[in-house]
Amino acid sequence: MNIINDALSEGRSRLSEYESKRLLAAYGLPVTAEKLAINAEELIKAAAEIGYPLVIKACSADIAHKTEKGLIRVDVRNDQEALTAFDEIMAGMNGAGKAILVQQMIRGQRELVVGLTRDPQFGPCVMFGLGGIFTEIFEDTVFRVAPLQKRDALDMMQEIKAHKILEAVRGLEAVDRQLMADILITVGQIGIENDRIKEIDLNPVIIANGKPVVVDALVVLTD
Repeated sequence: MNIINDALSEGRSRLSEYESKRLLAAYGLPVTAEKLAINAEELIKAAAEIGYPLVIKACSADIAHKTEKGLIRVDVRNDQEALTAFDEIMAGMNGAGKAILVQQMIRGQRELVVGLTRDPQFGPCVMFGLGGIFTEIFEDTVFRVAPLQKRDALDMMQEIKAHKILEAVRGLEAVDRQLMADILITVGQIGIENDRIKEIDLNPVIIANGKPVVVDALVVLTD
């Protein structure tokens, strides 16, 4: 795809979050509504089109761990807050990038992770598990070799230790497992069709009203 080829031609080993989500969206995956802004005028225009509240974050292929570096603002509610966030994040990027990602804010109490890694022996392998801060704490994930069938994807959801998080619990709707299965299948297909993709990390995938939405994404490319 052009997004991948362009990054490789520039000598980059990863896509920015915005580029990663454009790739996912091209495959029909549910991602947040978002726009890039490089100045205050574009920021306010993007905010008006998407609507408050917003998430505003640094967007650069050279920056990892945006949260730890203080380059994300959540629940931004008006133009003044947006402009303040824009100025602070731009200053914090220290020249590593020139764009800010203006993003729809997705509310949900459950966070999942979906990923792909290219194993030297088995090829593209799809991962599913608990997401957000719990990914590294509980390491509750399962893997399958791509391509996945619908039954494989549904089995993966049942195999994590915290599988009950997908059920209707404490007033929350049950997760749409069919849609979640489609995401897992598609991530595997992306890995099969694009041999220059080394890793995909969708974390978190937030469950909003029972539906999974990819809120953050990273695609790592092979040398």
